[in-house]
Amino acid sequence: MANVKFDKKTFEKEIGKLDSEMQEKIALFGTPVESIDEENIELEIFPNRPDLLGYHGFRRSFLSFLEKKPGLKTYILNKPEKDYEVKVDSSVKDVRPFIACAIVKGLKFDDKKIKELVEIQEKLHSTIGRQRKKLAIGIYPLEKIALPITYKALEPDKIKFQPLESQKEMSGLEILQRHPTGKEYAHLLAGKIKFPVFLDKEGSFLSMPPIINSEKTGRVTSETKSIFVECSGFDFSILENCLNIIVSNLAEMGGQVYQMKVGDQIIPSFKSEFVDLSVENANKVLGLKLTETQVKDFLQKMGHNYKSGKVEIASWRVDILHEIDLIEDIAIAYGYNNFEPIIPEIATTGMENKNEIIKRKISEILTGVGLLEVSNYHLTKKIDQFTKMGISEKEEFGFIEVEKSKTDYNILRKDLSHYLLKIFSENVDSEYPQKIFETGRVFYMMKDKKIVEEERISAAFTPGNFTDLKQILDYCFQNLGLKFEIIEEKVASPFFIEGRSGDILFDGEKIGMIGEIHPKILKNWKIKMPVSLFEIKLEKIFKKFE
Repeated sequence: MANVKFDKKTFEKEIGKLDSEMQEKIALFGTPVESIDEENIELEIFPNRPDLLGYHGFRRSFLSFLEKKPGLKTYILNKPEKDYEVKVDSSVKDVRPFIACAIVKGLKFDDKKIKELVEIQEKLHSTIGRQRKKLAIGIYPLEKIALPITYKALEPDKIKFQPLESQKEMSGLEILQRHPTGKEYAHLLAGKIKFPVFLDKEGSFLSMPPIINSEKTGRVTSETKSIFVECSGFDFSILENCLNIIVSNLAEMGGQVYQMKVGDQIIPSFKSEFVDLSVENANKVLGLKLTETQVKDFLQKMGHNYKSGKVEIASWRVDILHEIDLIEDIAIAYGYNNFEPIIPEIATTGMENKNEIIKRKISEILTGVGLLEVSNYHLTKKIDQFTKMGISEKEEFGFIEVEKSKTDYNILRKDLSHYLLKIFSENVDSEYPQKIFETGRVFYMMKDKKIVEEERISAAFTPGNFTDLKQILDYCFQNLGLKFEIIEEKVASPFFIEGRSGDILFDGEKIGMIGEIHPKILKNWKIKMPVSLFEIKLEKIFKKFE
């Protein structure tokens, strides 16, 4: 979550008086008021609505919610003029490969608007950008740039410019070692032979993303009338979404948006997305009896267009991934204060699921011997599930893929083991030993297309060996009053060391596996220490306690 401050006078002039009724409407919109003083109103913006991080983006959506300007807002996109182009050099492929750019002209900046723009930039850096790791944003005065622009990677000693807030010229390494911002974000370029830079036609440095802009070509002032905006990172769809948020805010300030040629693409496009919506499903989820006309009106309050079961969604509404997100918008527009609580007609007495009791017991046993419990997503990436684990996608049991996924987390996990290795890989510089476990559900598809869901538990040590982990398994089963045995693997696992692994049997049936991870798999994950791991199915254990 992020807190943002808007100028109170501007808010009351353009939106409405901040009386108790208005404050209640702001809260019902999903952006609760944190504080109000003579100068500012402070709101809490939830992570799913980055389009509200700037005043002009908030104003656009809130005026729609107040039904003063309902429906999807559209903006004129001007085609690229001569030299409105960014040439992407192949040298950035292994450093920061993707960019999304635009030009906005006809702006009238003052101190408030410059402050708003900087705050949007920093809020997006810290939220969507994950502290500039996933994306970095650069904003430059177009008047000081000779087009076209080139995006390339250079050796640090060939990079020389005066960074923002510096009195002298520095090289790429000097910026990382001496400049305050450079030192803060130096880890993002650690280990890179070359650093990415933006250069204009005359060879002047615009910036060294994701670190800092040039003092000469990267400072926006009240004299600036036109700007060049770029987002750089590792996932083009995320960059495009972020660019749409920034540029639409600038358009709300009165700017004229111009597309740019980037490689073989013309961006931004402000292309709307269309999501199917069933009025019947909406009523079923919300417990209401809304007509299609009412649904249309509520969706327009939230800045969408609706026609014949399809909802048109603005390109900056990056939070809409599924029909259920639209149903949530309908609920917000309807008003949570208007829902009437109803007591179910069926009287029941609740009790904890027996399987959950057993899972909690296992968790208590493992935490009692020093293991840390972790929890991961049901969705995962193909590269993590298969490639890094040395597993072929064409196995006996197929994976389940998410249709039209908006991210690279596009399949349901088939095991817990790869996620434990992922955690180790993300904590290679943390204190050792590291001992973790997870209980959770996995999903796979049989040859007959039947989908199977299983409850499993997986545990891993690093540094660890087969014997250490088997002792934990012995202790766990002993405390449950159960017995198991380990035999040589019948089918060799692609991610265990041969001879240092085995199948786990319970009542004569295989329920899991245990072993030491093969060095080639550790190399795939860039894990520095040996790892031992087991994973078992819990269904047979559950049945023992029925």
